[in-house]
Amino acid sequence: MCFPKLIPQLNLRSRVIFPRKQKGQSVQHTISIGQLAARTGVSVSAIRFYETERLIMAERNAGGQRRFLRSDIRRLSFVKIAQQFGFSIGQIRDELAILPDGRTPTKADWARISQNFRDALNDRIQTLTALRDNLDGCIGCGCLSLDRCALYNPDDQAGKHGSGPRYLMGDAPDV
Repeated sequence: MCFPKLIPQLNLRSRVIFPRKQKGQSVQHTISIGQLAARTGVSVSAIRFYETERLIMAERNAGGQRRFLRSDIRRLSFVKIAQQFGFSIGQIRDELAILPDGRTPTKADWARISQNFRDALNDRIQTLTALRDNLDGCIGCGCLSLDRCALYNPDDQAGKHGSGPRYLMGDAPDV
């Protein structure tokens, strides 16, 4: 009886990527996805999602496990906070793109990225303050459903400025 000859093949994976190292650091300075999840309070599935969205970047060790730099703790914490403030994944990705890959961001790196978010937050604070201060008055939406809207916005004059709550968006009522 003739048996087929088996030829052993080594390393059937398409490639093995070893963990990123920062200059002067050893592999021990990387952390697992579980350690990253425990440290940031972000679920493992969310970390995988953020990785696919290119907000963080993992390397694979010889066993195929994800390994992250400790600086990814700060990146993920930033993502979590930015989302709480209403920034989209795209906006967050654009801002994180200015941070360096493969090295821990410096204080100056974070100062640059935070300035853009600070400006956007200040704009949002102004809008929310105007909403709070004008919520009980006319906001120029054109609803004309309240008796007093006829006083503040007769014949929907705010509508000639465009759609939406015109007075809240910064348009002044016609006098």
